[in-house]
Amino acid sequence: MPDMPRILIVEDEPGIAAGLEEDLAFEGYGVEVVADGESAVRRARERAFDLIVLDVMLPKKDGFEVCRELRRGGLTTPIILLTARSLDAEKVLGLQLGADDYVTKPFSPAELRARIEAVLRRSSGRSAPDVYRFGDATVDFARCELARNGIGVDLTAVEFRLLTAFIRSRGRVLSRQQLLDQVWAGTNCGDRVVDTHVSNLRKKIEPDPSSPRYLVSVRSLGYRFDG
Repeated sequence: MPDMPRILIVEDEPGIAAGLEEDLAFEGYGVEVVADGESAVRRARERAFDLIVLDVMLPKKDGFEVCRELRRGGLTTPIILLTARSLDAEKVLGLQLGADDYVTKPFSPAELRARIEAVLRRSSGRSAPDVYRFGDATVDFARCELARNGIGVDLTAVEFRLLTAFIRSRGRVLSRQQLLDQVWAGTNCGDRVVDTHVSNLRKKIEPDPSSPRYLVSVRSLGYRFDG
């Protein structure tokens, strides 16, 4: 599996910083945390990161100053601003200074992960494929269709969203809670619902559902798609 992107988190609130570090490290990202603007500028210049998650309200230098200084120095690393400020003018300022996106506090981990993935896709010049193939299966995202050996396979809407979530995160372990956040967002469901739908999906994509090749269980953690 290729190296996962490296992310620099710049956040001075210890609880938020620890939560972000744990969540993103669990997703497989390489994560480093600093707690002030001066340290952020120094580390961003010393080491190559794939993305910077940058709080606006920081000691020593605020996020706007950090963003301005890095961009003026020629650093092109994508930046996502974290801001408690809801004023449009503040958001526009961040984008004008060179930020690639912003997330307003409070935010859900699922929202930030989605923003990170989107920014990384844009920065790498790679958009999500319209068609993905594994084994004898072909997934057409634009048409929301699955076929095996050229023959259509009926999937429910939930099953297609679940398969899409796995393909987008292929090679990475997704916990049941992460799948609930991504596929059943806003719905009060439990782990058993995830397990049932994974079992049903295996019957439609696996050569031998009793011995999964693509959609594998990772003990005590969740599931991983190896297609």
